[in-house]
Amino acid sequence: MFARVGDQIAKMGYNMLMNLDPLSLGAVFFALVVGLVLHEFMHAYVGYRLGDDTAHAQGRITLNPMAHIDPFTTLMLPFFLLLAGLPVFAAAKPVPFNPWALRGGKWGAAAVAAAGPLTNLSIAIFCGLWLHLLPTSALAFTILESMVLVNVGLFVFNSIPLPPLDGSRVLYAVVPESAREVMDRIEHAGLIVIFGFVAIMWYTPLGAMLGGLIRGITAFLLPAGTLGI
Repeated sequence: MFARVGDQIAKMGYNMLMNLDPLSLGAVFFALVVGLVLHEFMHAYVGYRLGDDTAHAQGRITLNPMAHIDPFTTLMLPFFLLLAGLPVFAAAKPVPFNPWALRGGKWGAAAVAAAGPLTNLSIAIFCGLWLHLLPTSALAFTILESMVLVNVGLFVFNSIPLPPLDGSRVLYAVVPESAREVMDRIEHAGLIVIFGFVAIMWYTPLGAMLGGLIRGITAFLLPAGTLGI
């Protein structure tokens, strides 16, 4: 049953994206790059403001996409997943930080982690308000609509409290030491954990739940009658 659920969701997402015109696909790509770059920039900036210059020393406090984009996880991976009809996700280069240099200790680390997803949510809210309050051309509407959907997706996914996702650092600040040790071991696996989680998510009702949450937030932010991408 779970496999059928995953296959149906994957087929729907694949058909939806493949049926987009080039302009809409370009808007999705633009929104993804902007969302990822600002996400990582804010990680670096908040870390620097809290006393850690690790990201600053590596040139990550910049809006230059080349400093944040990873050729594989940002560009190639989502493209090949899309062509294969598999769940599509992307990531930028992780921003390095030294938790021992941050003011506030574990709470400083939580603030650095939360800065990324909250930036994506702020972008989505800003673009949604723009669509509600200001007249837009068809091109601007397509771009802003994509910005809302993509950034809501980045916010929801990165807020999941699973290492190495940002939500885990917020959870890390409140769980007991024994749980932190388990989370540290999970985080060392990096992308392997993410791939495994996405596979589980896609073939269980969890994927439908997260998809429903993204759709619900998106529908709230977009003007009435907008179907989204």
